[in-house]
Amino acid sequence: MKSVHQSIQPKPDAPAGPQRLNRKFDSDLAVNFLKASGHPGRLAILRYLSTGEKSVGMLETLMETRQAAVSQQLARLRQEGLVTNRRDGKTIYYRLTDSQVERFVQLLETVFRA
Repeated sequence: MKSVHQSIQPKPDAPAGPQRLNRKFDSDLAVNFLKASGHPGRLAILRYLSTGEKSVGMLETLMETRQAAVSQQLARLRQEGLVTNRRDGKTIYYRLTDSQVERFVQLLETVFRA
């Protein structure tokens, strides 16, 4: 099963046609990406991680929610390939997988800024 992260990698150009776009578009993967980021808690995590690596405890504090809820949302984001983690002793740190995910978060920030 492909992760959502793979859906945001550049794809080769599709043949030009009267009703075709210039690039191939995998609708199923795009929908999975939007579903993965379409939860308020997961979107908040992505926004916090767009400013840099955070520990689970720090995310818990920033989000003012229980560690179990944060961990559940992080597991989904990790499963979809949007975040990655590292362990330092007993502390687990998370960061965005790559610049494509960061660009997505920045675009949302720009479009939906109040």
